[in-house]
Formats: sequence, structure tokens, C-alpha cells
Amino acid sequence: MDLASKINSYFPKELLELLQDTSTEANKLGQRVYLVGGIVRDLLIGYPNFDLDLVTEGDATELANRIARMSEAKLVIHPRFNTAKIKSGDFAIDIATARSETYARPGALPTVTPCPIEKDLFRRDFSINAMAISLTPEHYGELLDPYHGKDDLDAHLIRILHPGSFTDDATRILRAIRYEQRLGFNLEHETAQLLKRDISMLNTISGDRIRHELELIFREKYPEHVLKRLGELGALQRINRSLKGNGWLTGKFDDARRSGKPGELPGLYFCLLAYPLNAEQVNQLMKRLNPPAKLTKVVKDTARLKLHLPLLNNPSLKPSEIYYFLQEYAPLAIKANIIAEDEPMIRQHLELFFSKLRYVKPCLNGGELQRLGIPAGTKLGEILEILHKARLDGEVTTKDDEEKLAQRLKP
Repeated sequence: MDLASKINSYFPKELLELLQDTSTEANKLGQRVYLVGGIVRDLLIGYPNFDLDLVTEGDATELANRIARMSEAKLVIHPRFNTAKIKSGDFAIDIATARSETYARPGALPTVTPCPIEKDLFRRDFSINAMAISLTPEHYGELLDPYHGKDDLDAHLIRILHPGSFTDDATRILRAIRYEQRLGFNLEHETAQLLKRDISMLNTISGDRIRHELELIFREKYPEHVLKRLGELGALQRINRSLKGNGWLTGKFDDARRSGKPGELPGLYFCLLAYPLNAEQVNQLMKRLNPPAKLTKVVKDTARLKLHLPLLNNPSLKPSEIYYFLQEYAPLAIKANIIAEDEPMIRQHLELFFSKLRYVKPCLNGGELQRLGIPAGTKLGEILEILHKARLDGEVTTKDDEEKLAQRLKP
């Protein structure tokens, strides 16, 4: 199957030129180079994807160095796996030496050795990701499909390549469902049976790798569909036995998309996934997944704020009281509680803080108060807080109002 014309029409001009330069340089080195994996799948179905993976039957770092020098692109090399990443403008290309993988134990990172392209494709997760397109000049555009991925693509099937696939790497269970839901495909019969058999193998996977797979799920258009399916299969409960991908989560994820900025959605999704858990369950989840400190704080703040929300269910609260109640929590944790909370008064107070109160500041600062004769120290801090509260509550509205109030408070 010749895909040369499809390649030329699929990629933006800048990226196509980078691919052609790579092909030329690989040929000079006597290397065969291929497009592999998800980009081949997506090109065949017309799904936009410009995150490119290349495999070369040769030294990937040598090829990447030559490409980086001639294109003035940024280069990052990972010697352990003989891989490199080239960044040029808005695009990135990962280049790897064709390799086979062996696993010392289930869930372990693989040991890799160089090999021909066909064996490299055999280490892939699913047949639809085990195709390659040659970029070598004399075979440019030829499809390599030793495991019938194109047939499975046409039949809308997710199929593993061998019976031990999920045992070798149980993160493939999470990826299988992610692709199933994204593409609207079905698990091939034997694959479905093996997936159910090997659900317990998720216990062999490190928290960091599980978290990475969750992050990929949260980048999907409708991650709640993936979570719901994982919950039905019992896979979600292997991450934390209290996690659920139910209808509540579906509605809240939809609310998050309507109210959240794209860049903050993964964090919001994470907070909402953990929202039904109690404090101990949240701590267990954080310990299991080992997220970065910033995300850990957001998730824990979300859970902690949830416990104290009833205090906001009071129509007589002053704006300053709302501010000083909420100001210690991470903004994204407050936003998660806005989405999750159904009580109108509580939600109104959360939204008031998030949209307005957190931006309100007094006009006067510490230096200006000192010029008014207020000495540095504890008293100055107390006066600044009083000015802030007065500004929040509308008791002062101008700088002149603040100066008059400060003069009255001056010791």
C-alpha cells in the first residue's frame, strides 16, 4: 500500500520538510527510517496528529544529531534507550533505534536490544499501533503491516499482539480502553478476555506510570467515558478501591469543560475524580500515584474545603468573611468545589470569591502607611488587614477613604 501522496497532503509544510530532511540524512547514513505507531494509525483514519514517532534501523542519536545540526532544531537525547527528541518550531519528532524488549518481571521497565523493524513493531501494544510507513527514498510511503493492523483498523477492533501483552505491561489495559472510547472501537474477543483476566496485574505497575496513564486519559475529549468503562471492568478500583466512574462524574466533567480553561482541565478532572473520596482515601490515592507537590496540594485542598463548605451556607456572611475563609485554598481547588457543589448559597459564595473577591486589594501598601506615620511592625500589618476588609465590604471605595481610615487607626 503506497501512502506517499497521503503523507504529502497530511502534514504541514514545515513538518513535511523536516521528515524529508530526515529521510535524506538517514539514507546518507545507510539507515532505513520509518514513521511508526499512533501517527500511522491516525494518518490512515484522517485523525489530526502531528506528534511524530520515527524508528530507524541504525543509530537514532547519530541521525538525530545530524538533523538537529542542519535544521538548527533543539535536541534532547536519552542514551539508555538510544532515543532522541527533535523540537523545531511548533513540532516535535521522537526518533528511536528499532529495538526489541524483554521484561525481567511483570510491570518492570523493559530491557532493550537493537533489532529489525518487524521485531520492533511486535513489541507495540496493539495491532493498530504496530504499523509503519517507510520514509526511505526507494520505498517512500510503503506501509509495513506484519500484524494486520490495517484490517483491525477497518474492522474497528483493538487487538493485542500476543497473550502475555497485558502481563508484560498492564498499563496497556488503561490504553486499550482509552483507544476503545476515543475511536469508538471494540475490544477483539480474545483481547477482551485477556484484559479481564489480567486486571489484577495493574497492581504491578508503579504509581508514577499509573498517574501518567491517567494524565493521558484526562487529555481525551471525553475522559469520563474512559473512566466509566474502567470502573465497569474493575480496573479503576485497582488504582484506588473507592474510585468510581459513575454518572455524577460524567455530569461534573461536562461542567468542567464548560467553565474551565483547556490548560486547567486535567487538574480539575483529577480533583473531581477524587472528590467523592474521604480524607483518608484521598491520602491513599496521593500516596499511590505520587503526583507533583502542586497537584497534591490542589487535590488535598479540594478535599479539605469540601469538609468546611457548610460554613459558607449563610446569607449574612460579609465579603471579607468569605475572602478570609477561602484565601488559603488553591484557586483550582475552589473551582473544583464550585463545579461539585449543588447548594446555591455555597456555590454563590465560592463564585463571588473566585470571580471577584480574590482580586480586591487595598490601594495603600506598607510603605505608604509608614509615610502616614504608622511604624513598621505588627500594628501596620493589622491596619493593612483592616483596610483590606473595609475595601472588600465596600466600607471604603477610594484611596482617600483608606487614608482617612488609616489615620483613625494610627496608634
